[in-house]
Amino acid sequence: MRPDGRKPGELRPVVIHPGFLKYPEGSCLVEFGNTKVLCAATVEDKVPPFMKGTAQGWITAEYGMLPAATQQRTPREASRGKQSGRTQEIQRLIGRSLRSVVDFATFPDKTVWVDCDVIQADGGTRCAAITGSLVSVAMAFHHLVEAKVIKSFPMKHLLAAVSVGILRGEKVLDLRYSEDSIAEVDMNVVMTDDGRFIEVQGTAEQAPFSKGDLDQLLALAAQGIDQLLTLQRQALPFDLSAYNL
Repeated sequence: MRPDGRKPGELRPVVIHPGFLKYPEGSCLVEFGNTKVLCAATVEDKVPPFMKGTAQGWITAEYGMLPAATQQRTPREASRGKQSGRTQEIQRLIGRSLRSVVDFATFPDKTVWVDCDVIQADGGTRCAAITGSLVSVAMAFHHLVEAKVIKSFPMKHLLAAVSVGILRGEKVLDLRYSEDSIAEVDMNVVMTDDGRFIEVQGTAEQAPFSKGDLDQLLALAAQGIDQLLTLQRQALPFDLSAYNL
């Protein structure tokens, strides 16, 4: 039995609150149990220098954790004068995940800024951020289509992310911090709605794991991501089938 009473293949309660902020074109508060991440997608009418003249758009992400998000206060990175390597790695992961499922030519000369702020952390913050970001970006694109700023919906696929691991010899889904910190294997998986992988980050913390273990973990992640994709569809305030998704 897991610390919170869940079965090995059970997600924590996941809740997505769309339109959580007033000003961004898209936003949501996503909750994976006690992990809560605020995601916002803001559209800017320019692109980075390396994209100028390409008649294409761009998506970039920023990630941060509020000082009181963890049990022990973490100083703001701005006060330390630089971002940690972990922060840079996570925001790059969020950005390239979202970029993998959009058609840049459909929103030329625009940048979608995705801001992910962890307001409470209990494991799986990057997975919650990716899952919530997809909802926020979809809302932003829908807003642009409705406002006739762009002609077609840029998103080709949905995506979501979840953690899996081996805990006391058993494969488990969606690890909270108390599990993540002692797991023999810890893995984050990002997948599209057609079952393709965007990223797999897996680490053996104690002993190496086999290919059989890897296959079982990926299958477990796919089950969890299917549930997250359904929750994303239910949370969005418009029907994705109108965009053939």
